[in-house]
Amino acid sequence: MLKLDRQHYYAWLRRPVTDTEYDEAYAANAIFDAHREDPEFGYRLLHDAVTATGVEVSDRTVWKICSDNEWWCVFGKKRRSRKARPGPPAHDDLVRREFTTDRPNRLWLTDITEHPTGEGTLYLSAVKDVWSNRIVGHSIADRMTSQLALDALESAVARRGGHVAGCTLHSDRGGQFRSTKLQQALWRHHMRGSMGQVGSAGDNAAMESFFSLLQRNVLNRRTWATREELRIAIVTWIERTYHRRRRQARLGRLPPIEYETIMSHTATPAA
Repeated sequence: MLKLDRQHYYAWLRRPVTDTEYDEAYAANAIFDAHREDPEFGYRLLHDAVTATGVEVSDRTVWKICSDNEWWCVFGKKRRSRKARPGPPAHDDLVRREFTTDRPNRLWLTDITEHPTGEGTLYLSAVKDVWSNRIVGHSIADRMTSQLALDALESAVARRGGHVAGCTLHSDRGGQFRSTKLQQALWRHHMRGSMGQVGSAGDNAAMESFFSLLQRNVLNRRTWATREELRIAIVTWIERTYHRRRRQARLGRLPPIEYETIMSHTATPAA
């Protein structure tokens, strides 16, 4: 009735998916994984990431697959969409703006900020322990990738001696915090993830307050010629001024390092 050639019909029955279609689907899966890991990559960088894993595909094919599936770079212009849709949260909001805890390594907050220099933008990812307001881990780089957030987390875990099981890491829904790398790190350290709502700065207000201090005291004080110059200024202010000199009302007018020292000595005899 359809006037199909019998030979071609049975050939299709034997192989409904051609080798070309299978190869394209395999490449699309690899491209999607690379895009999810680093959503700021354009199709050329995605092509480099995919070919590095052994998938043979041209950059034009990568562009076509990304275009067909609307996998756009976060810095690029979105097409075929009237409204920006946020990515799905990897975790529920376990904090609900309750930024309090009575023990260290129970609730950590994390976020990413950026600032321009004469050489380009510098990105900072920081992890804050709500118990003492101490920045227990941070990472600085010239690109905002999932590795930036992961390095900050690993820095925090190392500084706390690995005693972080059961700790909750709260963040926004940025792609760096939803990445597979970060989720695997949370699972490896027996930590829990938590994410606030989209477009609600109050859901991570305690972390935003730290970045606001950093903005006023370091970033906006002058123009920065090089990334290295700004990196040194950020680290110096965090480790010398914020941790050891800046007294905070919530900590009984103590700086974070002194507060942790006193509270640790107080808790030891009681235990």
